[in-house]
Order: sequence, then C-alpha cells, then structure tokens
Amino acid sequence: MRETHRDVYSFVSAFSPEAPVHVVYPEVLADTARTAVADFPGDVLYAVKCNDNPLVLRALYAGGVRHFDTASIAEIELIRGMFPDAECHFMHPVKPVHAIEAAYRVHGVKAFALDHIDELEKIVAAVGANNTADTTLVVRVEMPRGQAAMDLTGKFGAPIEEAAELLGEVHRRGFQTGLTFHVGSYCTNPLAFRQALEICRRVQALANVPLDVLDVGGGFPAIYTGSEGNFRSYVDEIARAVDDLAFEGEVALRCEPGRGLVGVGQSMLVRVDLRRRHDLFVNDGVFGGLSELKYLGPVFPIQTLRPDGFGETETIDGDEAGFQIFGPTCDSVDSCPGPFYIPNDVKTGDWLEIGKMGAYSNAYRTHFNGFHSDLYVEVAGYPFWAEATVIPMKSKKVSEAA
Repeated sequence: MRETHRDVYSFVSAFSPEAPVHVVYPEVLADTARTAVADFPGDVLYAVKCNDNPLVLRALYAGGVRHFDTASIAEIELIRGMFPDAECHFMHPVKPVHAIEAAYRVHGVKAFALDHIDELEKIVAAVGANNTADTTLVVRVEMPRGQAAMDLTGKFGAPIEEAAELLGEVHRRGFQTGLTFHVGSYCTNPLAFRQALEICRRVQALANVPLDVLDVGGGFPAIYTGSEGNFRSYVDEIARAVDDLAFEGEVALRCEPGRGLVGVGQSMLVRVDLRRRHDLFVNDGVFGGLSELKYLGPVFPIQTLRPDGFGETETIDGDEAGFQIFGPTCDSVDSCPGPFYIPNDVKTGDWLEIGKMGAYSNAYRTHFNGFHSDLYVEVAGYPFWAEATVIPMKSKKVSEAA
C-alpha cells in the first residue's frame, strides 16, 4: 500500500489502521542525502542493508545518491533494476562464487571487498585473470573493539600484517587496490575514524604499494539525542586525518553510511493494545520494526496520538512517565525496557509515533508468531521531531483527511 499524506494525524483519522505502519518522510531522506553527497569529498555509497524499501531508496536517489554498498546479489539486482545508472559495490567480504560472477558479468560490478587470500582466488576465478585492471579490490582491515554502540569486530577484517600481505597480493595480481574498515554501527566519536585511518596507513606502509581507493566504511550516526556530531564533523575529521597521514597514491575516498542517511527519515506508528501500569503492549516489537528500541534504548522521540471518535486525531501532551514497551508476540524477548518517556495518561487504543526509526527497522522484520506489516505511507514535509518543520510540533486535532 502506498499512500501520501500531509501528516500522520490525517492518516490515522482517515484509515484507523489495524497494522503497524512504516511512515516514510521522503523530503527528510532526500535532504539528508543531498547534504552528505555535497559534504563528502568522494563517493557516498548508501548501505542498502540498513533499509531497502523502495520508497526510501527513491528518496535517497532523488537526493543525489548514485553509489550503493550492496552485500548480496539480491541487493545488486534490486538497485540495478531501480536505478540503471547507479553503481553497485559488492562490499560483503565473503561471497559465493556464483554471486561474484553474476555481479561482474551480468551487472557490471567492478568493486569488491575481501579480507582473506581464498576470497581473492574466488574473485580472480570469477572475473578472469585478464580482467583485473578494470576491477578494484578493497581489503577490509580489522578494527579494535569499543569504538561504537554496536561493535562489529570479530567477524570481518584482516589483522594488520595479514591485511598488508593481502593488499600486496591484490596489487601483484593487477587489480586496483584499496583499503576499507568499519568502526562499528552508531559511532559517536569522529576520532574513531582517525584511529582507523592510522591503522590503514600502517597496512599500506607494510605492503609498500600505492592505494587507488580508501573506503572509510559506515558507522556515521543518526542524530537521535542531539549529542551526536553531525555528518560534516566526521567528514572534517576524516579529511584532516587523510591529509596528516599522507597515503601514497592517487587515493579516491569513499564512505558507506546507512544509519546516518536514513535514520531520521522514517518512523513507526504503533497502536497501544493494552496499558498495564507502566507497561505498554503495542502491535509491533523487536521481531518487527522496533528492534532498535531494544538495542539502542530510549533515544527515539515518541509522540502519542489519540483518535477522538469523531474523525479527528490529536496529540496527547502532559506530564510524562517512564514506560516499558512490549511487542505483540508470545516471546518474553519481545520487550524494550526503556524507560521510554510518554505522557502519563496514555491508554489502550492510543497510537505512538516512534520517530527516527529509518535504520534497521523494516530491514530486520520477521514473520515470527504471524506478526508482520508491509503497510507503508509517505508523509510530505517534515516530522514532529524536526527543528524546521511544516507540521506544528504540537499540532492539535487535524480533521482533514488526505
């Protein structure tokens, strides 16, 4: 279902949906993408895994994104089908041979990540030993722990000495050479990128080969609480570090933001099915679109909406209290401890719009227990959490349906 409304109030008033709703704000997404593309001194690759909904992808494309970090042949097919002029980069370090072959020979992918010599042999076999000069291989380097809210170390990345050996072998095979890393998801310290770049410079020095590409990966945060630095603060630190470290070669910069591009451009609209003291049971949860509430905690803005029974919906304000949120499944894991601060008079039948849920919400959904929602709506303009908004921050009783 694709609907466009001027705000969530008119949508709830008009439809009183039974299922959870993914609310997409395309103007926010396009503006965020436009800023990132303008600020970063290289190619901005959107990490498709973060949110692959076509409404989101179209908004990012409208904002100027033309490069995509893809991790599977399915993601490559999605992007190539939607945007024939876009460029896909196959950034999963471990890939089936058939996927490498299809990416290179069918979809024209010319950039691949790897972190092991056996992966290099797979790529050579798939693209052909005579086709290396038109292909860029970026070696993923292992990062230290503790640099981000969600640590990504342990699964991917070669230690410094192994990365140097692999980079040297990539160069000897005639590929364009590159290094990449990932500091972790939701990194709130720009200096983590400097530390990562210092490690990459050590790898290059050991390998003693020039670099064609330096891909600084993802980890750029969405602005949830306001304490995070904006995208430009990370770009500035990265640019300073690259200049200070003086990498050898004509180095092209790339980055792979996911959360930083889409986090603030979508919300989840969920119904309160039961209030039990300071527990709220809602119709979506961690097996659906709300997993980030469990992983990151109470950093997401929430407003309470109440249909008044006369075709209107209003925002409920007042003194707030801390609540736990429970999802609809029978599993006790389906809980978000919080505390999430919501007006204390919230009651059964009210709706919560949980803002800034664009990252890893619909992408993480399951069909567990039979609960799943594919209901999406687009809302024009800006959401209730935006500073510059066309929707009043405390809008009351909007009766005109879209």
